[in-house]
Amino acid sequence: MPEPGQVRSGSLFITLNGEPFELDRPLSVTDLLTRLAIDPRRVAVEHNLTILKRQAFPEVVVIEGDRVEIVNFVGGG
Repeated sequence: MPEPGQVRSGSLFITLNGEPFELDRPLSVTDLLTRLAIDPRRVAVEHNLTILKRQAFPEVVVIEGDRVEIVNFVGGG
């Protein structure tokens, strides 16, 4: 993240799994998962404290200041 008072053109910042994360533009949740090389069928996503249905991933856009939590499902026995 930039220092206070420092602006970086074309960047926006979100909180991803509790950590600052930089994007170059707003992205749908689907596009964010693709960028992170995450299979959308194997995760749950919370966007600004709302758990999203998988069908909403293409429609929900992540913008400056948003909070996104991605939880991977792990199989085993």
